[in-house]
Amino acid sequence: MKVIGVHQDGGMADYLAVPVTNLFKTEGLSLDELAVLEPFAIGAHGIRRAAIKPAEFVIIIGAGPIGFAAATFARRAGGCVVVVDVNTERLAFCRSALNVEWTIDGSREDIAMRVRELTDGDMAPVVIDCSGNLFAINQSFEYMAHAGRYVLIGLQRGPIQVDHPEFHKREGTLMSSRNATVDDFHAVAAAIKRGVIKVDDYITHRLPFSLLRDQFNTLVNPVGLTIKTLVNMDV
Repeated sequence: MKVIGVHQDGGMADYLAVPVTNLFKTEGLSLDELAVLEPFAIGAHGIRRAAIKPAEFVIIIGAGPIGFAAATFARRAGGCVVVVDVNTERLAFCRSALNVEWTIDGSREDIAMRVRELTDGDMAPVVIDCSGNLFAINQSFEYMAHAGRYVLIGLQRGPIQVDHPEFHKREGTLMSSRNATVDDFHAVAAAIKRGVIKVDDYITHRLPFSLLRDQFNTLVNPVGLTIKTLVNMDV
C-alpha cells in the first residue's frame, strides 16, 4: 500500500482523481473539524486494534496529536490512561483538556518504576507507542504486563530491539497499527458531533500559506505546545 503525499508525490496537487469509494462523506462538520478527522482516526484505529477492556491500564508513549487521539479513545474504551512524554506543556494539556489522570515526564521520572507503582507491580496490559522514537519504542517493552499487548502506531524506519526472553515470558503480543478504516473515520466524526472531541482545543496555530515557509521550522519544533496548525490559502 502506498499513501499519496507520503510514499509517492501528489499530496499537494491542485486536482487528484480517486475512486468515489475512497471518499469519506460526512455532514454537519466544519472545515476545522474535517481538518483533524484523519489524525484522530489514526489514533482511534490503534485503540481499536488494542482491544482495551474496562479498567485496564493503558500506557501511551508520546503526547503529540496522535497520542492525544489515542488517549481520548482509550478513555472512551474505559481504560486507565497514562501518557508519557518529555514535554511538560503537552503533558499539562493531557491533564487539563483530555482529563488524563496520570502523566509521566520521562525526562524527570523513572518510567518503568512509575508504571509499576501505578499498577501495583502488575505493569500495563496495553502499551501504545505514538512517538515513533526508536529509544522510546525499545524501552517500552519493559512496561508490559503478562499477556500484554504492545501496539506500534508511531512509525520508525530502523529495526527495533527486543529482549526475547523477557518478551517471551510475558506471552506478549506485538502489533502494528497503520492508518485508519472507514469505520474509524465514522467513529471520530460521531465523537466530534457529540462534543467528545473539542476541535478548538487542538488547533493552536493558524497562518496564511504565504507565511508557512518562514514559520515552518518554528511550528515543527517539538519544544512548546504546537499541536495542530491550520494553513489557509491566501485570499
